[in-house]
Amino acid sequence: MRLLIFTLIFFKFFSPVNANSIYYLTKIPNLQIYNLEASNGIKYLKAEKSFTVGIVKNNVQCDEPNENYIKNKFKIIKKNLDKYKKSFLNKINLRYVVLCENLKVSDIRTAGVPNIDVKTLIIDIKSDPKYFERSIHHELFHMVDDSYKNLFPQNKWNEFNDSNFQYAECSTCSNRSNLSLMKSSNGFLTEYSMSTASEDMAEIFSFLMTDEVNLSKIILRDPILNNKVNFIVGETKKIDNNFKFNK
Repeated sequence: MRLLIFTLIFFKFFSPVNANSIYYLTKIPNLQIYNLEASNGIKYLKAEKSFTVGIVKNNVQCDEPNENYIKNKFKIIKKNLDKYKKSFLNKINLRYVVLCENLKVSDIRTAGVPNIDVKTLIIDIKSDPKYFERSIHHELFHMVDDSYKNLFPQNKWNEFNDSNFQYAECSTCSNRSNLSLMKSSNGFLTEYSMSTASEDMAEIFSFLMTDEVNLSKIILRDPILNNKVNFIVGETKKIDNNFKFNK
């Protein structure tokens, strides 16, 4: 009975009529409920119409998603995010997932925008389908990293690479943008991994969670990548020792 009462209150609180409540929690306008049934507690919201947000400048933009398209993509999104238990999501400050189309940051297309301050991850449901599932875990890792900077220091990560290698100052400062698995790893899985340390970590995490390739075979011939994988696994286990990777 208590659960029923709570559910009724929750639906009333998040009613599309009371859009101010959603804005108060996410700081994103023009949202409405899409799905509240995830067992791990994620509340899925969607853009009712285009929105523009940003902490310093209104530099994050996204459009209302097509209804037919969102139905198909939601199954994929939920399947991947269902891999995370509620206890872990609470630790990395993820509660709300916003679904929209044509997501941009400062007019640059991006697959997702994480924000631990409002416990929200924005996902572009029309990002490249070839890398869509990986992108979900990639963006989620940024919330892991932002929540536990002490566990993922970039200076420690830099030590894994060859001494003559140097990352760019920012991911958009680099022309290394290809997300395909490289034939020769040499410490990196994709070209985009070579842009910044945080993107490198996120790329490895995304492969660990989707099992798109047999990493165990790759790391056998790549000691640098082996050290990186062990580091990501070990530090994530410090957050939650029961965390399960998909490898």
